[in-house]
Amino acid sequence: MLFGERLLSTRKKKKISQDELAKRIGAHAPIIGRYEREEVKPSVEIATKIAEALEVSLDYLTGISDIELDKNVTDVITSLQKLNPEDQQHILTTINALIRDAKARNTYA
Repeated sequence: MLFGERLLSTRKKKKISQDELAKRIGAHAPIIGRYEREEVKPSVEIATKIAEALEVSLDYLTGISDIELDKNVTDVITSLQKLNPEDQQHILTTINALIRDAKARNTYA
């Protein structure tokens, strides 16, 4: 999926109009439509503002990643990375155990 398609899909899923998104990034509404139709490509700075306004990662919008990380997940990851390595390891061990258990439950559900 290309940038324009992901932009359109994410914007609609979050129920944000082109006009509202344009206001959030300090642009005019028609440019959002042009980005969505792939008529023009936004600068890195504008693409970053769009990702922030939609609360998704820039990697997702550009197609580098197929995982649509939301703001809550990225905020947790950022907080985790700011901790000392020992605390990070304890937290990651707990998270990995919880993920393993959830996968097991889903397998047998």
